[in-house]
Amino acid sequence: MKLLFLAAAAAIAIPAAAQTTPDPAPQDQTAPTTTTTQDPVGGYEPATPPMNGTPQPGATIVFRPSQSPDQAFPPPPAQANYPLCSKKVKDDCRQRGG
Repeated sequence: MKLLFLAAAAAIAIPAAAQTTPDPAPQDQTAPTTTTTQDPVGGYEPATPPMNGTPQPGATIVFRPSQSPDQAFPPPPAQANYPLCSKKVKDDCRQRGG
């Protein structure tokens, strides 16, 4: 019975010991210097804000609904022919026999 309690206590204590181990040394998080494309200077934020402050009282405000996903992201056009699917070709292919 004592052996059972000793095993249970060891099973509970092992995760606690693992949590107290120190973190590994921090890795160098700098970006690689061989980038081929340049990021925009100001980031990806638009150059001008969509509004210039609060609208004046009495100004006409027009709300336009956004485009549907079909209009905003149209599907690509169909290809003239599709290759047969194989071990190497898995995308944009057709199954055999059809």
